[in-house]
Amino acid sequence: MELRHLRYFVAVATEGSLTRAAERLHLTQPSLSRQIRQLERDVGAALLERTSTGAKLTPAGIALHSHAVLLLRLADATRETTHAAARQTREVVDIGIPPGLSADWLLDALADLDSAVPHAAVTLTEASSTDQLTMVREGRLDLGLVHEKPVGSLRGARLFDQPFGVAVRPGHPFTREARCRLRDLDGVRILAHGRQQVPVSHDRLVVAAHDVGVVPLWQFAQFSEHALACAEATKSDAVLLTEHSATRLLPGWPWRPVVEPELELVTWLVWQPATRAVVDEVARRLAGVGER
Repeated sequence: MELRHLRYFVAVATEGSLTRAAERLHLTQPSLSRQIRQLERDVGAALLERTSTGAKLTPAGIALHSHAVLLLRLADATRETTHAAARQTREVVDIGIPPGLSADWLLDALADLDSAVPHAAVTLTEASSTDQLTMVREGRLDLGLVHEKPVGSLRGARLFDQPFGVAVRPGHPFTREARCRLRDLDGVRILAHGRQQVPVSHDRLVVAAHDVGVVPLWQFAQFSEHALACAEATKSDAVLLTEHSATRLLPGWPWRPVVEPELELVTWLVWQPATRAVVDEVARRLAGVGER
C-alpha cells in the first residue's frame, strides 16, 4: 500500500467521481482507475461502487477512508517537520578550553555565540594547552583556547592576558605585601605548573627568574582542580597562578600580583587554516569577544 494510492482514493471519495478526481489530480481517468484497482488488490476488498452518476464508497471503502485521511495528515505533518528541521540544522563546533579559563569570560562568549552564530552547536572539551594543540592539528577539535602561541600552520588570535601572581599561604610574610617582586621569591617554596601543561609559560618563568638572579624552590607539578592538595603535599609557601584560579582553587590564600617583571598568562584562539565556514564564523566572533 502506497501513500499516493491513498491520496487518489481520498480524492475520488471527496469528488464522488473518477472523472472529476482525475482532473483534480492531473491524471487520465484510465490511469486513476488502475491505481484504485491496485489499492483494492492491496487491501483485498472493493472500495468503490461505480454508478451512473459517478462512484460511491463501499462499506470497506468507508472503513478505509477515515484511516486514509489520518495517515495522509500524519505524512504531511512529518514532511513539514522534517523540512523545518533541515532548514534549522546546526553544525557542531568542538572547542577546547584549558583549566583555569575565566568562567565569566567563557559564559559571556557562549551567550554571544548563541545569538550571533545560532547555526553553530558548540561543544566544549577541557584539555591542557599542549593536548589541545595536538587535537586541533589532528582535527579532533575545531578550535582551541590555549595558553601557548600557535606555531607552524595553525592560525591564531590573541584573546586576552591575565597577570600572574602568587596565592600565599595564610600567615606567610608575603600576605602583608600588596604585591610581590620576582626577586622576593628567592628561596621561597613555590608551586607552579609543570612544563607538560604550559611549555612556553614555564620556560618564560624560568628565564625571567634567572635573568633577575633569583632561585625559588620550584615545585613543578601538573595540577588544575587540586591546587590546594598539591600545595599541601609539596609544603609550598605560595602557588603561582592567575587571580581567577587562586580565588576558585585556594580560598583563604591571599593573591598578590608578581611585578618587576610582570608575568602574564596569554590566552590564544587557534584553528586550522582550512576549515568549515561555521568554524571561521565562530573564530571571528570569539576573537571579537576577546578584544572587548
